[in-house]
Amino acid sequence: MKYGFTLPGRGPLATPENLGIIARHGEDLGFYCLMASDHIVVPREISSTYPYTEGGEFPGSVTGESMEQLTVLAFLAGQTKTIKLGTSVMIVPHRNPVVTAKALATLDVLSQGRVIVGVGVGWMQEEFEALGLPPFQERGAVTNEYIRAFKELWTSDNPSFEGEYCQFSNISFLPKPVQKPHPPIWVGGESRPAIRRAAQLGNGWYPIGSNPQFPMGEPEQLAAGMRRLSRQAEAAGRSMADIDVIYRTHQYELVPEGGMPSFSPSEERRLFTGQAEEIAGDIRKYEEMGVSHMTVDFIRLSNSLDDIRRQMESLATQVWPLV
Repeated sequence: MKYGFTLPGRGPLATPENLGIIARHGEDLGFYCLMASDHIVVPREISSTYPYTEGGEFPGSVTGESMEQLTVLAFLAGQTKTIKLGTSVMIVPHRNPVVTAKALATLDVLSQGRVIVGVGVGWMQEEFEALGLPPFQERGAVTNEYIRAFKELWTSDNPSFEGEYCQFSNISFLPKPVQKPHPPIWVGGESRPAIRRAAQLGNGWYPIGSNPQFPMGEPEQLAAGMRRLSRQAEAAGRSMADIDVIYRTHQYELVPEGGMPSFSPSEERRLFTGQAEEIAGDIRKYEEMGVSHMTVDFIRLSNSLDDIRRQMESLATQVWPLV
């Protein structure tokens, strides 16, 4: 199992100093990747339903803040040496595909091959309208086309592309990414179209456990999604050996020996909570299912920089050795 963590993109924790401390601390502990979120603007009025809370409220609407994703990763690339730099996820229709492919290729070159391209279609119609993008209802088709354009630009000596939303030809596109044939593409989302996109275009499927519309919070639910992914991959002429499964969770709580959990003793223990051996057992179960990476949202679980560091340390030093 390889482990990642999310970065703060807003609020008091999202300062240059804190971001550098968190990134370097994760690298020192042996985390595989860090992941930066993506919003360019936060509309003052949002009617769109956020997929990852029960009530559909977007947590970022309170502050209205959002750091630009690729700038954050470029900033941290210069402060780290080995940890992978991931977009979690990039809303693909938000940016011109040629400019985006160039930025990602450049980041891969400057970081010496450390970029992971997490991709998604987006959920906030108001943000699409503010940015003057293709119609929100067409975001799935736009995303598929842009991903194909990325691959053409990253791999072809004479790249050309003729699509509905993107066209180019007779251009040089250099430098190419360090990673060959290109940086890994992790397709986020839990819906059937997202799973199909991962099967057809992705190097990884990147679901989050907290989507109430498409629940993946229990092993059985994720296993059902993986079976759908396998069928879609087979239909696309691929196999599950070609596709990593990266599971992202908002749950993690290590209860020290003799300590009391935040949940009631009468409640059923939640996944990735409890004693170190219990959490390690949960991770082993997912590993046996075929999950190869696990990303933890320490940001949602912590109120301070010290909390984040303690959570990261407890997972790395107390749980990993038992897995």
